Amino acid sequence: MSESSKIVPFAQLAARVAALRRQGKKIVHCHGTFDLIHPGHLFHFEEAKAKGDILVVTATAGKFVKKGPGRPFFNDGLRAKSLAALAAVDLVSMVPHAAAKEAIEAVRPHVYCKGTEYQERLGDVTGKLPEDIATVRKVGGKMAYVGSVVFSSSRILQSHFDQRSETLQGFCNGIRRHTPAENLRKIVEEFGRLRIVVVGDVIFDRYSTVAIQGLTSKNRIISGRFLGEETQAGGALAVYRHLREFAPKTSLVGVVGREPWVEPLLRASLHRVGDALVRERGYTSVLKQRFVEPVSEGKELSKVFSVNYLEEGELPARLERAVLQKLRRLVPRADAVLVMDFGHGVMTQAIRNYLQSHAPLLVINCQTNSNNFAFNLINRRYRRADAFALDSAEIHLAAGKKEILFEKELQKLGQFLRARYGWLTRGSVETLGWTPKGGFVRCEPLAKVVVDTVGAGDAFISLATLGVARRLPPDLITLLGQLAGAEAVGIIGNERPVSKAGILKGALALLSS
Repeated sequence: MSESSKIVPFAQLAARVAALRRQGKKIVHCHGTFDLIHPGHLFHFEEAKAKGDILVVTATAGKFVKKGPGRPFFNDGLRAKSLAALAAVDLVSMVPHAAAKEAIEAVRPHVYCKGTEYQERLGDVTGKLPEDIATVRKVGGKMAYVGSVVFSSSRILQSHFDQRSETLQGFCNGIRRHTPAENLRKIVEEFGRLRIVVVGDVIFDRYSTVAIQGLTSKNRIISGRFLGEETQAGGALAVYRHLREFAPKTSLVGVVGREPWVEPLLRASLHRVGDALVRERGYTSVLKQRFVEPVSEGKELSKVFSVNYLEEGELPARLERAVLQKLRRLVPRADAVLVMDFGHGVMTQAIRNYLQSHAPLLVINCQTNSNNFAFNLINRRYRRADAFALDSAEIHLAAGKKEILFEKELQKLGQFLRARYGWLTRGSVETLGWTPKGGFVRCEPLAKVVVDTVGAGDAFISLATLGVARRLPPDLITLLGQLAGAEAVGIIGNERPVSKAGILKGALALLSS
C-alpha cells in the first residue's frame, strides 16, 4: 500500500475501518501526537501490529495539541507522512479533537494500545487514560500496553530542537528550582478544591463573518456578503467557564436580560442555568457584534467593524440590591472573589464597597474599552486589590502620563491598592509581574500563532486568580497565566474555555529538564 493511500481524512476513517472489520480483520489502534518519530515508536508500532491484522494510527491535529510553545514541531502533513512511511502502519488519520475519545469511537478497535509507561499511570499526565479505557470497553475492545523501548518525543525535541529563547529558559529554570515539574499535576489538581466567585459584566460576543466585496460606487462604504455568525459567552461568563475547568465550585454573579437568544447560550455555559445570575426582562444583555472576514490559516482574525448593544449608566437600584443579596450569600464562603469590571454598569459603587470590605481575597481586572475609554480606571474605582492585572493602555491611563516606566508605575499601583500581586500584560512583548517582597518577574509571550487576541487577558487573570488563591510563587503563577493566554489567542473569541489538560501539558513541557 502506498504512503498516500494510507492517509485517510478523519471524516472517512470510520467507514474505511468498518469495511476492513467486515473482511474479518482484527483492528489494532494507537493514538498520540507523534511529533517526532523515534526508535521507541518503531518498537511500539511493531508490537502493537503483532496483536492484530490492521494497525490504525491516529494523531492529534496540530491546532488541538497542547504541549507548550512551538508544538507540534512538525505540521500535520509531515507527521502523517512520517507515520504512513512505516511498514507496520496500515492507516493514518489526523484527528480534529484534543483527546483520543472521538478517535476510538471512529476506529472501534479490537485492541487499543498505549505505552508501557501508562500501565502504572506514570505517563498519564492529564488524567485522560480512564476516559480512554472506558471508551475502548464501550466499543467492545480491550487495552494492551506495548513498547519494550521507551523514549520521549518531548524530551528529544527539547534537548535538540529547543526553540525557547535564553530568557525563557532562564525564567523556567528559576521556577524549576522551587517547583519541580513532577509537582505540577498535584498543584493543578488542588485548584479543584477552591471556591471562586466571579462577579462583573456578562458579555456576549457575536462574530458575523462577511466576505468583503469592496467599496460601494455611490457612498464609498465597505460592502460585504454575509456568510454566517456565531454568538459566544464572553466577559465574566467566559472567565467563569475558564475557571470551572479547574475549580468546579466556581460561581458567577452578574446581570443578564431574558432575550430568547440568551437562553441556549446560558444553558450551554453554566453548570446550573441561572447559577447566581440576576435575570430581568427588559434589561439589555451586553452584546458585542464584530464583523470579521473568514479565518485564514496561520493568520490573525481580521475584524472590520463592531456594534455594541448595552444599557447606558449603572444598574437600577433594584438590580443592585439583587446582586448584593447574591454576593452576601456567596462571598463569606469563597476562597477568592474575581472582579471582571468592563465598565458596563454592574460594578456600582455599593457593590465595589461591599467587595472591598468583605472579600477574603480580592482579585481585580478593570478593563478599558471603546465604551468607557479613560473612565474605567482601576485606581479611580478601587482602593483595595489583593491581586490585579491590566494591559499597557490601562496602566498609561492609570498613571495619567504618555511616557512611563512600566516597573515604576506597576509598583506604584500595587502599593496604592495594597496588593500582594500585580501583573502588566504587554501582548507580544512580555508579561511583567510584581510582588512587594519579590520584586519583578518577566515572562515573554508563549504563543507562536495568534488567531484572535480577544479574551487572552481574561484567560490570564483566570489562572492567575487560582494561583493567588493557592499562594503560589509569582513566577509560577505568571507562567500558568501566560500558558492560558497563549491557548486563548489560538481560539476565535471565547469559542471554548482553556483546557486543564492543555495548561498542564504546556507547563510540564516547559519545566521538564
